[in-house]
Amino acid sequence: MAVLFRFDGILPDNSSKEERKIREGLLCLSACSRKIFRGSCWSTFLSMVQYIRTKEAVMKGKLIVLEGIDGSGKETQSALLEKKLSEAGKRVMHVSFPDYGSESSALVKMYLRGDFGRDPEAVNPYAASLFFAVDRFASYRMKWKNFYEQGGIVIADRYTTSNMVHQMTKYEKKEERQQFADWLEKTEYGELELPRPDLVILLDIPLQVSEKLVRERARKGGSMDIHETHFEYLAKCHEAYQELVRSYGWKKISCFRAGILRSVEDIGRDVYAEAESILE
Repeated sequence: MAVLFRFDGILPDNSSKEERKIREGLLCLSACSRKIFRGSCWSTFLSMVQYIRTKEAVMKGKLIVLEGIDGSGKETQSALLEKKLSEAGKRVMHVSFPDYGSESSALVKMYLRGDFGRDPEAVNPYAASLFFAVDRFASYRMKWKNFYEQGGIVIADRYTTSNMVHQMTKYEKKEERQQFADWLEKTEYGELELPRPDLVILLDIPLQVSEKLVRERARKGGSMDIHETHFEYLAKCHEAYQELVRSYGWKKISCFRAGILRSVEDIGRDVYAEAESILE
């Protein structure tokens, strides 16, 4: 076998998880070498780690999340963005949360239906968040993980970001809100290994418009979940969205201009421009 190098298996205390994963493979590789490549063993190892990380980064897809309070047009704009990206030759798919068509949304349905209490605050933010997190985990693993990891573009109508907004509003103190947000990110992006969004777009509409649309939908026979029946709660969510735009650098697109609702196509142009900025 050709010369490779000798690796003694000793890693620095601050070595990463990826470096330790590769350690075992390098030990085997070193044992098979007939000659010893001395001097730059560790630098060779780090080069291999960097190569693997770079390859993973190139292969990984993009996750674009559209957010907004009820009636902001998330579903419409998600579908329009999917169409435009597909026409541009991109590999793209659209997912929506909660995933009501999946068994994984059972607890979400029970919560929103009011089975655990008719007031949103009847269930603490950590418990409620887990209902939604498990639903996202199932969707990711069963529907779009492979597509995403092979470089596909995923457009999500709501995501972990919605959980952050709707549940953090149950706390009044800024410290408690931040503590919850940190826990949520660690749980979903860390423990559950869900991908972080590459772009979050807030479709911003006035609160009064959202309330009107929710009421009109109810009059036409549509159902209202426990969030939608508490307009004070929706007001808190509207404020929370503005807060998180500032804190996390989300992109905000105003759906109204000079008090007039912009056309779907006009808003769509702004959404597409934001998406293009991360795909170049």
